[in-house]
Amino acid sequence: MNPVGIGIVVLAAFIIILMAVKIVAEYERGVIFRLGRLVGARGPGLFLIIPFVDRMVKVDLRVVTMDVPPQEIITKDNVTVRVNAVVYFRVVDPEASVVKVLDYIKATSLISQTTLRNVLGQSEMDELLAKREKLNQTLQKIIDEQTDPWGVKVSMVEIKEVELPEQMRRMMAAQAEAERERRAKIIHADGEFQASEKLAQAGAIIAREPVTLQLRYLQTLTEIATEKNSTIIFPLPMDLIKIFMERKSGAQGEKK
Repeated sequence: MNPVGIGIVVLAAFIIILMAVKIVAEYERGVIFRLGRLVGARGPGLFLIIPFVDRMVKVDLRVVTMDVPPQEIITKDNVTVRVNAVVYFRVVDPEASVVKVLDYIKATSLISQTTLRNVLGQSEMDELLAKREKLNQTLQKIIDEQTDPWGVKVSMVEIKEVELPEQMRRMMAAQAEAERERRAKIIHADGEFQASEKLAQAGAIIAREPVTLQLRYLQTLTEIATEKNSTIIFPLPMDLIKIFMERKSGAQGEKK
């Protein structure tokens, strides 16, 4: 065999070896088909396949973060909102993700959009705003059940943003303001009620011990005297006048 023929044979053998040797990364798996039939998944690392007989499809096992496009949703109480979400999923069965679905990423995206509209359409707007964590768990469970035959595991679904109409935002702001005003009035009324109770208790004590009223007058005078006032108006307790009137009446009675 001439040198040219030997070179051709060596080159062909080298090409065949390159076609036979496959390297799969740690986060990938190689799904092998032999003459159209599924052989199995291999990897990670280096392995050999039969050139022109085997065909390998690489599958990524890392977590995929997918944005769900904004969806127009009419809630159970007939409020139109725009909602978008994010879905976290990964392939747990490489063979099923290749054999049972044409494009598992696109299929998961469409399932997520449909499930988002269906679940949120059965919820009221207050639940959408206040019970988002519960809705996230419901979405994750439903989407995961639908993608499980494809070898896809949905680990988490998060509702990112809820866009309300301008009129609805104004109404919610007015409602929140009214709620704050109601709480302020309740707190003020409760304070007045507690103050009236204390005043009633103080009046009962003063009624039992009239001298406490005089002490209160003296305390008031002390507080007034601490300020730099040129004139001090001191209220005269009626009990003091009553004492002198009683003494005067007693003296007149003795004279008679």
